[in-house]
Amino acid sequence: MQPCRLARVHLYEPRLEARVAEGVRDGKLRFLHRDEVDEPLGAAAVIATGTPPTESGAADLSQVKSAVGWIKARQPRDLVVVMKSTVPPGVGRRLLHNDLRGTDIRYASNPEFLREGRAVADWDAPDRIVIGAEPGDDRAVAVVKCMHDGIDAPHMVTDITSAEMVKYASNAFLATRISFINEIALLCDRIGASIDAVSEGLAMDARAGARIYAGVGYGGSCFPKDVRALDYLALTSGVSVDLLRSVINVNNRQRMLPLYALRQRLNGALSGVRVGVLGLAFKPETDDVRDAPSLSLIRELVDEGVQVMAFDPQANDTACRQLPAVVRMTDSPVEAAEQAQAVVLLTEWPQIVRAEWPRIAAAMYPPRLLFDGRNALDADAMRALGFEYAGVGRKGLPIQ
Repeated sequence: MQPCRLARVHLYEPRLEARVAEGVRDGKLRFLHRDEVDEPLGAAAVIATGTPPTESGAADLSQVKSAVGWIKARQPRDLVVVMKSTVPPGVGRRLLHNDLRGTDIRYASNPEFLREGRAVADWDAPDRIVIGAEPGDDRAVAVVKCMHDGIDAPHMVTDITSAEMVKYASNAFLATRISFINEIALLCDRIGASIDAVSEGLAMDARAGARIYAGVGYGGSCFPKDVRALDYLALTSGVSVDLLRSVINVNNRQRMLPLYALRQRLNGALSGVRVGVLGLAFKPETDDVRDAPSLSLIRELVDEGVQVMAFDPQANDTACRQLPAVVRMTDSPVEAAEQAQAVVLLTEWPQIVRAEWPRIAAAMYPPRLLFDGRNALDADAMRALGFEYAGVGRKGLPIQ
C-alpha cells in the first residue's frame, strides 16, 4: 500500500481537523485513492458516500452502487460491508441479496446520527448506536460493535430494513416538530400570542420532548433530502403520507417569511431596496449551505431587484458559488447592514447574535426593519435601538 499523503479537511466542522490530524500522526488514519489500495481489506468496509436527491425526490444510489461494486470486485472473504450512507428502507436487503449474492460478504446497516456542528461530539457520545443485520448474523453485529468500542451508548440491534427506517423516521419526526412549531408561530402572529411562551410551555410536558424553536425552517443535507425520499418511498409503495407532504410545504413557506414581511412593510416596492442578510449556513458551526433557507430567500430577493449584502462567519465562500453574482459578500454584520433599509437574521451564529447591534442600527437607513428569522434576539432590546423588529410568532409585524 502506498504511504499516506497528508490530507486537508475541506469543510468546517468543530474539532474535526484536529481529530483527523491526530489520526494521521498516530498512523491510525490514511487517505488513498481507491486505485492505490493494493492490500486485502480488513474486517469491515464502511460505505459513507452521498445519496443526493434526484429531481423526483428519490435517493440517488449511484455512489453507493459504485462503492459496493468496487468492494465486490476485490473478492474479500468474511468482510462486513457497513452502510453508514442514508439509503431508503429496503435498499440494504436488495444490495445483500442481489448485488452481493454469491459472495462471502456480510452486510450491516449502521445509520449515523451526527449533527453538523456537533459531529465529533456526537460520535464520542451518541444517543444510541443502531445496528441492522440479517437474523442470526452475529458476526456482522459483532464487527459493528467493535467499531464503537470504548463509546458508552445503548445499542439497538434489529433487522436491516428497520435500522434504515429508524434513520429516516428520526429525521422526518424532527422535521415535523420544526414545521409544527412554525405553524403554531404563524397562528400566534395572527392572534397576538407569544411563540416563546407557547414553546416553553410545550417543553414542560414530558411527552412533548425538548423545547423547539420557531423560525425560517430547516435546511441542510439531511432533513430536506430524507423527508422527500421518505415521501417518494411512500408514493412508490402506494401509501399516503399527507402529513409528510404538509411538512415539506410548511418548510418551503417558512423560507419566504422575510420576503413577505419586506413586501408588507415597504408596500411591495422592493426594487432598489438594500437588505443585509446575516447568516448563510443552514445552522451555526458549519459552512454547509446545502438546501439552506438563505439561498432560496436571496435568489427571490435578487429576482425582485433587491440589493443583497450578506455575511456568514464560515459560509461566505461556499454560498458565493451558488448565489447570483450581484450578491455582495461582506466581512462583518455591520458591513452587511451598511445603508440597508432592512436586515434579515437567518443563522443564529454567536458572532451575529452578539454583534454590535447599536452600530448596525446606526449604519442603516429607515425603516430599519429587522427580521429575526431564528427568534434569537431580545425583541425589546432591538426596538430600543430603533429597529422595527419582527420575529416569527413574537407579537411583531403580523405577516399577511
